[in-house]
Amino acid sequence: MERGLSEIDSTKMFDGYNKRYKHYSETLGCSMTFTIYFPPSASSSHKSPVLYWLSGLTCTDENFIIKSGAQRAASTHAIALVAPDTSPRGLNVEGEADSYDFGVGAGFYLNATQEKWKNWRMYDYIVKELPKILSENFSQLDTTNASIFGHSMGGHGALTIYLKNLDKYKSVSAFAPIANPINCPWGQKAFTNYLGDNKAAWEEYDATCLISKFHNLSATILIDQGESDKFYPDQLLATNFEEACKKVKAPLLLRFHPGYDHSFYFIATFIEDHISHHAQALKL
Repeated sequence: MERGLSEIDSTKMFDGYNKRYKHYSETLGCSMTFTIYFPPSASSSHKSPVLYWLSGLTCTDENFIIKSGAQRAASTHAIALVAPDTSPRGLNVEGEADSYDFGVGAGFYLNATQEKWKNWRMYDYIVKELPKILSENFSQLDTTNASIFGHSMGGHGALTIYLKNLDKYKSVSAFAPIANPINCPWGQKAFTNYLGDNKAAWEEYDATCLISKFHNLSATILIDQGESDKFYPDQLLATNFEEACKKVKAPLLLRFHPGYDHSFYFIATFIEDHISHHAQALKL
């Protein structure tokens, strides 16, 4: 198996380039893909800050790149977008593809502790391995100047990763995040299988729990939620996170949008706001 980094696709967009790469992940024990949008200004003499996007259930690294339209604002603000995949793939673990909300395409951005799912270490992949790969291979990126955002399961990932690594990321935002996974069916299913029955371990990957410990924030958290999102009442629980933020006076801008659902139509509508939010934190 080829273990080095190889470019597998390149497409020009808004004078920059979407470039897709494949590599072997030591963390996950399998080949992985990720896509970078390089703004036109990116060069070794003019390094671009990095904005990581974490996708939701069933997605690959391509959904956001194809559907969000984020490249227009990223080009304008001279920000590089980095979109990783959502889980290990090709490991053929029994049951890995039995349901859309667990296993393949559903890594939940945690480090699994149950033996069967030991390769599901997306937290370490996003926080440790991927930034190292970027810094070692792309001189046009400034990986020390980074922010993170995401959607649904990826919004959960962005919030929890940010709160536990405030030294690594300048800002966070999310679209319709799974904001309190220990109290929703998606989270309970994933955490039971990946982490076992230890509820204390679950809380380490729940933004509503984490904000009580990590709230010395340098930037406001931005969350957008569609009011016609069918998952909002039972799965996403943004108001639980809002209450937890109020208790510790953590800065949160939670915006509700009438008529919008859980789809990329919603994301594309407000993506420019999010990139401007991060551009301000990245001081562009």
